[in-house]
Amino acid sequence: MPIRRLVLDIDKTVQEPDLVLLARTIEASEGVDAVSVIVTDIDIETVGTDVTVEGPDINVDVLIHSIEHIGAVVHSIDQVVAGDRLIEGRLRRR
Repeated sequence: MPIRRLVLDIDKTVQEPDLVLLARTIEASEGVDAVSVIVTDIDIETVGTDVTVEGPDINVDVLIHSIEHIGAVVHSIDQVVAGDRLIEGRLRRR
């Protein structure tokens, strides 16, 4: 079953990698067609981002390795969409 969308919580240092390099590295990973990087918080040493990745069949292991290779850290995978098509999730009210 192909992985079509991932939403990742990624932290990086303030200096490196810059956001453009992070986006280009993710986009160049196997099975990725598009990436969105949104800064969610900044402190003295780190930048927190929410990253959405879409493609026909994302190779998750290669993607995570590529991100870590440039010096960023994947804190969590917050959404996974898999199968023959993309679907939009709905938050449940509790």
